[in-house]
Amino acid sequence: MHTFQPFPIGSIEINPFKLIGQQWGAVTAEKDGKYNTMTVSWGGMGVLWNKNVATIYIRESRYTKEFLDASDKFSITFFDDKYRSSLKYLGAVSGRNEDKLAGARLHINQDMNVPFIDEGNFVLICKKLFSVPITKEDIPDKFLEDFYKDGDYHTMYVGEIVDLLAR
Repeated sequence: MHTFQPFPIGSIEINPFKLIGQQWGAVTAEKDGKYNTMTVSWGGMGVLWNKNVATIYIRESRYTKEFLDASDKFSITFFDDKYRSSLKYLGAVSGRNEDKLAGARLHINQDMNVPFIDEGNFVLICKKLFSVPITKEDIPDKFLEDFYKDGDYHTMYVGEIVDLLAR
């Protein structure tokens, strides 16, 4: 296991558009003593209700959604570029059918009883504030054809960032 240290959130200098939208991360949650993770490339970071927050969007069909719905905490782990193939794997394979972490050659670590991916270089530990399903009626028509042909809509999760870890 790697050693992660708390990092002051006010000291972080990142570009969230590049970090989430181009480099991607992995969201991880626990349910009934088991972990599941998946790649996230839609989301953001900001402030809501005077809290530092992270927002992610998970499709209804994703197995990881069951874990997020069952847990009050989750993590988002970010990686060096050398883990790009692992992130592609996490986004393409379902944890319903196999141990995705083993297949991606990744391992679980924990902070505050919240699982995260040990191979990452920085981690957001989040307390789920709320989630909101995004319905067909919420989506402008121009996006329905490109992103929702199959009717597999997203749920938006907003989590308070309660710890930021760096290695």
